[in-house]
Amino acid sequence: MATTIAPVGTGAHERRITLALFAAGLTTFASMYSAQALLPSLSTAFGATPAHAALAVSLTTGALAVAIVPVSVLSGRFGRTRVMITSAIAAAAIGLIVPLSPNLEVLLAGRALQGLALAGVPAVAMAYLAEEIGAGGLGAAMGVYIAGTSVGGLAGRLIPAFVLEGASWRWGAAAVGVAAALCTVWFVRELPDSRGFVAQPLDITTLARDLAGHLRHGTLLALFVLAFVLMGGFVSVYNFLGYRLVHEPFGLSTATAGLVFVLYLGGTASSTIAGRLSDRLGRPRVLIVALVTMALGLALTLPDRLPIILIGVLLCTVGFFAAHSIASAWVGAAARHNRAAASSLYLFFYYLGSSVVGGAAGIPYARYGWAGLSVYAGILAAAAVSTTFLARGAARA
Repeated sequence: MATTIAPVGTGAHERRITLALFAAGLTTFASMYSAQALLPSLSTAFGATPAHAALAVSLTTGALAVAIVPVSVLSGRFGRTRVMITSAIAAAAIGLIVPLSPNLEVLLAGRALQGLALAGVPAVAMAYLAEEIGAGGLGAAMGVYIAGTSVGGLAGRLIPAFVLEGASWRWGAAAVGVAAALCTVWFVRELPDSRGFVAQPLDITTLARDLAGHLRHGTLLALFVLAFVLMGGFVSVYNFLGYRLVHEPFGLSTATAGLVFVLYLGGTASSTIAGRLSDRLGRPRVLIVALVTMALGLALTLPDRLPIILIGVLLCTVGFFAAHSIASAWVGAAARHNRAAASSLYLFFYYLGSSVVGGAAGIPYARYGWAGLSVYAGILAAAAVSTTFLARGAARA
């Protein structure tokens, strides 16, 4: 079996990598979640129910979930940079075509294809950084990449929200598509060739054995379930929050309602703080506090008072990102072997939850409004707390 050689990047080399991965995070997550800000406009344009329009998000993340493990394996054979560049270019090209969709069905098909194309960056980025960046700079480089994903997700929601103030959903989607394409050009131009990568043979038998082993591991299995319900509940809130804010009793403009996504920045801060606290106080304890914070935030979104709703959404966002940060780090610590496969499985369940659970949230929202959706997300938060206790118990066994 081939051995991994140590990273040999110079300071300039590492800075190029860091900037390139920041750009990759921007383009990938802007493309992935841009449709969230467009959902009310898609319902109006195509006469679609909120649940039907929400498939523009769910199909993207679902397709990404299906592709993430195979793409991770292919990157070990054909190269990290090749897979990431191909992924980013294909996703950007599809993003430029989606605004031309003649009907909602074609748009949904395009978003699903875009999800398949997007998988290459999140599936490979962390492994690429670990191979190319020295241990002393890896944490900082990873932080810059995560910052890129956060800023990209925020920009992908804000850009169309502001464009919608004076134009149709097509112009909003096109604006994000152009921005993502420009970031892709930046990424491709900046990304240096791999120096620490050694191609691995495609060994499906070993991979299948490793994946099965992770699924039999009590702590890891609980964390995978946690990722599924945690992301599902969180994306449900943001998928349908826009509908609530643009309709009575609030009647906000699309651009004003889109400003709620600025609250994502609270999650950027909480993920860093939670990581430090979990090192001092233990992962399960801080994770439970994060989940309780998320549940409290959900409760505060129930009254029809905008300031209280915004505080609730902020608490929900802070709690979610803190929990996700702790859980993803816990996966790496709990895996006894092939941590890349364990991380891929975590991301698979994470994005599958976004797709399946986030899409199904349209049912309680359609029947019972925001109260029904809040109860739905609250049940998921309670399930996440339960799986945290299971993960802690399995880790002690």
